[in-house]
Amino acid sequence: MKVLMINGSPDPKGCISTAFSIMAEEFAVAGVECNQVMVGNKDVRGCIACGRCRELGHCVFHDIVNKTAPELDEADGLVIGSPVYYSNPNGTVLSFMQRLFFSSGVDLRMKVGASVVSCRRGGNSATFEALNQFFGISGMPIAGSTYWNDVHGYTADDVLADEEGVQTVRNLARNMVFLMQAIADGREAHGIPDRNKTTFTNFIR
Repeated sequence: MKVLMINGSPDPKGCISTAFSIMAEEFAVAGVECNQVMVGNKDVRGCIACGRCRELGHCVFHDIVNKTAPELDEADGLVIGSPVYYSNPNGTVLSFMQRLFFSSGVDLRMKVGASVVSCRRGGNSATFEALNQFFGISGMPIAGSTYWNDVHGYTADDVLADEEGVQTVRNLARNMVFLMQAIADGREAHGIPDRNKTTFTNFIR
């Protein structure tokens, strides 16, 4: 099994990386392969709604978004991590995720999703909620933990001192492993649910 971890922090050795390394330890114990993609320090522009991805099967801008799409396709689980910026995720990771989910054409149904947030003090709940929105609209079961998936601190060492935060991300990884295994077993035995043809309803008549 594979997990793709999207690091939306600009700091490759920061709080999100620390939280991801803790989760990676749990994945390794369970024999789950994981790969971390650094996004927060990349030059990623937002979607311009050109619609070319419907023709091309990928985003018109050839950057880390298109490079990551095959890894997303192969993954059984996805973790998105971001620090808090004004009670929101890092703008770079939002641009990345919006373009990745919209342009890649990857069937995300039944891939397990989870988000991890780091904050010095506050804004974590709003950021956590914003990241989780990507999963619900895509048919992805969302993994929970023993608390909302956030770690507190200003530095990587602060995160390690946040004992409840460390506990939370460890339990999150274990829950993800369980869900991925259960879904794999269910897929083999029963397949995955059929979905109706997409209908778009506009509320302005």
